Amino acid sequence: MDFTRRSLLGAALAGALDAAVPCARAQAAGRATPTPTSPSPQPDDAPRAAPDETIPLWPGPAPDPIATTGAGDGERSGKHGSVSHVARPRLNVYRPARGTGGAALVIAGGGYDHVELGNESTPMCTWLKALGVTAFELVYRLPEQGWSRLAPLQDGQRAMRVIRARAKRDGFDPARIAIVGFSAGGHLAGMTAVEPDARRYASVDDADRESARPDLAALLYPVLTLMPPFDRTRTRLHIVGAHPAQADSEALSANLHVSPRTPPTFLAHAFDDPIAPIDNSLLMASALRAAQVSVELHAFQTGGHGWGMGKPGSAVRAWPALFEQWARLNRLLP
Repeated sequence: MDFTRRSLLGAALAGALDAAVPCARAQAAGRATPTPTSPSPQPDDAPRAAPDETIPLWPGPAPDPIATTGAGDGERSGKHGSVSHVARPRLNVYRPARGTGGAALVIAGGGYDHVELGNESTPMCTWLKALGVTAFELVYRLPEQGWSRLAPLQDGQRAMRVIRARAKRDGFDPARIAIVGFSAGGHLAGMTAVEPDARRYASVDDADRESARPDLAALLYPVLTLMPPFDRTRTRLHIVGAHPAQADSEALSANLHVSPRTPPTFLAHAFDDPIAPIDNSLLMASALRAAQVSVELHAFQTGGHGWGMGKPGSAVRAWPALFEQWARLNRLLP
């Protein structure tokens, strides 16, 4: 770690940790930390279930295919339930038997090369369903697989609008919708949270009258900055290319677009992450603090990358319980 990075890391960490105290005090003054009345379901309590419904994201063909690269050549399945070459972006819906009024859009990572449904979004949706949250798993298009580099951002924005438009039908509160993203899915979730009103596609139906702004955001080991020296990720490579213009990297660095309108955000990251440096979350926490947006940051000593719900016995196994407490504090859960 060179001096520049060490200085930046230290400054970001100091700012993020400084933010925690006034944020916690403000929350405590307004509302006591909720205590569940019965033990909550644990991440491994329920077996992974098939979705209750799958709905297409777009009423017709998805926007902006690149004809020369064969959009629609056929979806491919990989290890552990991952998919790539997505031609039919869609939402897998997980409905609880007794909903509590909250909903969540869940986005797996995969470096914008594939989508890690089996390791990340499917178990998260299964767990949220057990908690009473209506969960929507996004199967999104990937850049350079027949689609433009804006394709995943279009799908993320469209998904939030489709979900909000379905609130009455599916029995949840349109003002209690979270977005949850892992790794590259954290980038997609982060960009959706900070720029919900960006015009990424032309309106296609009445759902596009809805707001794309999530009410809460949870970002797990996310890629959020595409700027040097933290720009060595596959996420950056696939979304802006190997040699991007600075303006392109800035345009898609979520931490640079935080505003007071950005929703309250939960961040969890490990210091030993070899793929997405923890600087991504530290820079985001500092940006949220500067904008006076509520932020909760959990920086784990160990955990690496791609831990999903957390392996039993690992430090990062604590994050679902921490997320649940935060979700109750911020009214996603009662």
